[in-house]
Amino acid sequence: MAKVIALANQKGGVGKTTTAINLAASLALLGKKVLLLDADPQANATSGLGFDINLEGIYECLSGVKEPQEVILASPDVKNLWILPSSIDLVAADTELPKLENAHRVMKRIVDSVREKYDYIFIDCSPSLGYTTVNILTAADSVLIPVQCEYLALEGLSKLLNTIRKVKSGLNPALEIEGFLLTMYMRNRLNNQVVNEVREHFGPMAYDTVIQRNIRLGEAPSHGKPIMLYDASATGSENYLNLAREFLKRNRKKAKA
Repeated sequence: MAKVIALANQKGGVGKTTTAINLAASLALLGKKVLLLDADPQANATSGLGFDINLEGIYECLSGVKEPQEVILASPDVKNLWILPSSIDLVAADTELPKLENAHRVMKRIVDSVREKYDYIFIDCSPSLGYTTVNILTAADSVLIPVQCEYLALEGLSKLLNTIRKVKSGLNPALEIEGFLLTMYMRNRLNNQVVNEVREHFGPMAYDTVIQRNIRLGEAPSHGKPIMLYDASATGSENYLNLAREFLKRNRKKAKA
């Protein structure tokens, strides 16, 4: 049964989708079967892997028009990687989901229907804490939180953590924090202060791997490829492969505990 990890942060531009694409692709390259579920109406994870953002996908699944197996697509470039695409239609989900039967668990039904086929399912959330994100947190086993190495990125964390606590106390008692991932790092005093503050506050929940700001990493989505295929020698490629290895190591420890 796949472990389901939501990538969430209500602040945009923190490297959430970049992490969803490249961590999923890195794990696939390391031999794991990975599904990336794009739950953001911007559909950047979909286009970032080279797929058309006008395809049927997660919105049709939420609406009950399609089953996930009918719209999941295999990556033509990365073996062991699949995507459940998104589209702009998903904007309507926040208003339509509450009208459905057992509304908070619609995403869980979708995820559970394909869970046995993969090792990991990553869900790229939209930058909000709306009804759809709560639905995703109800379906997830854990939450991976990208944190940009700037002070403004730290300010909204309390709202996200409070939402996670509320979901955990009611809808999904098993929900855990997978960890905090520091992104867009540059070697300067301000970024170092943020790194130190996150490590001091969250301790071992902060990943050792830090994702550095990298031009090639920013270019890769426009070519519809993860960074490892766009430029294997780029710093971003090394960062995300290291993250994937640390992710697997941490999960092996949890499995033994």
